[in-house]
Amino acid sequence: MKLAIYGYGNVGKGVEFACMQNKDVELVGIFTRRDASEVKSPFNTKVFSTSNVKDFKDKIDVLIICGGSASELPNMTPELAKDFNVVDSFDTHAKIPEHFEKVDKVAKANNHIALISCGWDPGMFSLNRLYANAILPNGKDYTFWGRGVSQGHSDAIRHIEGVVDARQYTVPVSDVVERIKHGETPELTTRQKHIRECYVVVKEGADKKKIEEQIKTMPNYFADYDTTVTFIDKEEMEKNHKEMPHGGFVIRTGTTGANDTHKHTISYNLKLDSNPEFTAAALIAFARAIKKMHDGGENGCVTVFDIRPRDLMPISNEELRKKML
Repeated sequence: MKLAIYGYGNVGKGVEFACMQNKDVELVGIFTRRDASEVKSPFNTKVFSTSNVKDFKDKIDVLIICGGSASELPNMTPELAKDFNVVDSFDTHAKIPEHFEKVDKVAKANNHIALISCGWDPGMFSLNRLYANAILPNGKDYTFWGRGVSQGHSDAIRHIEGVVDARQYTVPVSDVVERIKHGETPELTTRQKHIRECYVVVKEGADKKKIEEQIKTMPNYFADYDTTVTFIDKEEMEKNHKEMPHGGFVIRTGTTGANDTHKHTISYNLKLDSNPEFTAAALIAFARAIKKMHDGGENGCVTVFDIRPRDLMPISNEELRKKML
């Protein structure tokens, strides 16, 4: 499987590491928007300018796009799907249908396949919500994220004028979590489930009050949450907010039997030392699947719901049945 990385930020670097752990992967190159001559790979992977990516149209099975959901992937993914099979980690949940339609049109027109919104949420959490709903139709879902760094939300803050760097921590409201774990099934608003903590470094002379207002009112990211904004300097950011942990859990409570006699709980949780590296690992597995799908004649836009579980693995179906069933 010949892969390439488009965008060499945190996720892009994670994809490079993940490629080295998968024996069926050949990493063709890294495409960066920076000066390619100044970008160094720890594995001596070849680095090219994004302006040269079309030169590799017939040399790459899947191009993994590592951009931000706020302003980059909505344009990058449909544009690159003209020339490549692609995977992205678009994570603005409210805009996934819109992103899907845009990418699907381009991918079908050019006989390519594009997998969007791949990672852990959307991604692995999405699959677990689907399985749990199918098994327990009479029930309720609860999804909690954190405490951890949200790459997409941090990136959205960094796009505000005057911001130098930012980290956004998503924090579950602990007493609500405990209630659900003990079998309660409350109706909860978005604001009641999570708090968003933002740590922001700004340029000298920047209007902090204006930046804070822009953050707290940003639709799809912060407007529906209780959000705190703390301004810090570069040194504190480097000292206390360098790592990018995350995680969370999906819980579905449901009932079966006459008069809903028996209660059941399905829970899936993740604890991640590195949000971008885990996301990258998921992107590699699903890139393998869409290569198989494209080799079988499929095209258009797909999501994790369309992927056969067996296609995520590099081993035969016989080995799968023997080792994992």
